[in-house]
Amino acid sequence: MIPLKKIIPGIAWFFLVLFLICLPGNEFPKDIEWLDKIYFDKFVHIGLFGILTFLWMMPFVKSNINNKSKIQVILKIAFAVSIWGLTTEFIQKFFIPFRAFDLWDWAADSVGVLMAWLYWRRKVGS
Repeated sequence: MIPLKKIIPGIAWFFLVLFLICLPGNEFPKDIEWLDKIYFDKFVHIGLFGILTFLWMMPFVKSNINNKSKIQVILKIAFAVSIWGLTTEFIQKFFIPFRAFDLWDWAADSVGVLMAWLYWRRKVGS
């Protein structure tokens, strides 16, 4: 059993991500051409969801459960966070003013998830 205090960082980051995805679209700067050219928003998605995944996986990876169980848990967390990324796109589409569903945002969320999963998978495997 993982103590609650060990998952508090993951819970806190989850609520930060939720707060950010619920901001109306008109709260963000518009027409900053160079940021659009480098797809800055996609890097933000990768970072937000990569950190979210990392923080949720960390307590389990550092626990004393066997490696096979750790791998199963981190895979389940990765899947859940990726689905959460998709869910946030629907939340934005239907409930947040001036926001829309963007499949590429979900792809970026999933890249962040994959990066965190690969990092912890390598740590567990070593």
